[in-house]
Amino acid sequence: MKNRKREICTSGSVRDEDGQPPHLLGRRKFLHLATGAAALPVVSRVARAQTYPTRPVRIMVGFPPGGPADILARLIGQRLSEQLGQPFIVENRAGAQGQIATEAVTRAPADGHTLLLVVPGNGIANVLYDKLNFNFIRDTAPVAGISNGPLLMEVGSATPVYTVPEFIAYTKARPGKVNFASPGNGSTIQLCGELFKIMTGVNMVHVPYRGNSPALTDLIAGQVQVMFADTPSSIEHVKAGKLRAFGRDHSQALGDSAGGAGRQRVLTGLRG
Repeated sequence: MKNRKREICTSGSVRDEDGQPPHLLGRRKFLHLATGAAALPVVSRVARAQTYPTRPVRIMVGFPPGGPADILARLIGQRLSEQLGQPFIVENRAGAQGQIATEAVTRAPADGHTLLLVVPGNGIANVLYDKLNFNFIRDTAPVAGISNGPLLMEVGSATPVYTVPEFIAYTKARPGKVNFASPGNGSTIQLCGELFKIMTGVNMVHVPYRGNSPALTDLIAGQVQVMFADTPSSIEHVKAGKLRAFGRDHSQALGDSAGGAGRQRVLTGLRG
């Protein structure tokens, strides 16, 4: 299904003479560390020699603990803490599809010690909200792309469908009675559900939650029937048999986050 990307941004639009954001580490070194690549001794020495960071760094996440953004931030924070010798502390400020955390970052000093985990909702917000107290492009500086993964179309194990065409037929036979979950209005997951409705002509009801965790809990319990879920927060439930991810080859989807052939099978099912 649709890929979603995440980035790390820092506060402030000021750049140095090389066009870099206002931290001293530099994008390439930050990206190398944040992606968890094998750190060679020379890289560690270079990182320790930098004057950044000079104190603990906050990574702001606009969503509750336990969701995909939170998981990524904590993994990256742990890695950076180990490599740079200062704590990278994840701070969850949930609400308004991440805009509360974004505003907090834009108001922070532009010194690279307050970072934001960016999700597609930061772009969607420009359409959803007429009056934001910041300009995302002007008031933040990109540091590194950190994640690019698929959303999986998932149903609870008790839902009696095993393919996308079966789900379409099941839903069309129950117009307005099949619910799809999302972590909130305006989220990428909701937009995937709305796109699915347009592409297939099904009548599903959107049920927004406050984050991924409660949405997945209700999906497992059968309170809602489908969710276009993030891989990091849902994949263990799929492996445990609590959720069913559509696709001909589940092992491929679990092993490489649904390769191109798997995605093509899903798209073929949507069109058919």
